[in-house]
Amino acid sequence: MLIELTSLSGVVVITPSRFGDHRGFFSESYNKAKLAEHGIEMTFVQDNHSLSDTVGTVRGLHFQAPPKAQDKLVRCGKGRLYDVAVDIRKGSPTYGQSFGVELSFENGKQLLVPAGFAHGFVTREPGTEIIYKCTDDYAPQTEGALLWNDPALNIDWGIGNSEAVLSDKDKIAPKLADLDSPFVFEGAAL
Repeated sequence: MLIELTSLSGVVVITPSRFGDHRGFFSESYNKAKLAEHGIEMTFVQDNHSLSDTVGTVRGLHFQAPPKAQDKLVRCGKGRLYDVAVDIRKGSPTYGQSFGVELSFENGKQLLVPAGFAHGFVTREPGTEIIYKCTDDYAPQTEGALLWNDPALNIDWGIGNSEAVLSDKDKIAPKLADLDSPFVFEGAAL
């Protein structure tokens, strides 16, 4: 299992090992003990799986506020997507900064997105599936969002505004400047 630290404290790219032969491959997509060896200790309580039929589908940037804040371990089950985490922890030296990585079925990479970060993705292939583990249950009353294309976030999604396929909720999400974040930076993580 390869663990790569990113420019955002706590956001980690994880690439599980794959063991292949003429039949295909085998991979442990999650192993609690192996992650704990790297200082990653979380208890996941829910798995989510979504399908986006259309290239350019943007979901996010979403978060859940305390007391139902979620850490997420995100991977691509089929297709290809660009996955993004944005630091929204008040007082963080990287507040408002983002990190993005391509996740695909082929590369097997996963992104660990801790609580205190908004999360979103854009699909790069039709029929893309995203699968992610969460450390708390879905709680719609604690949902929050940021506008995916807020210029202050400086995220290169690889698509133009007119190409994005969005939910009504994501179209009207607030900009970073209008966010009263429920998260506070408590020091460096991984």
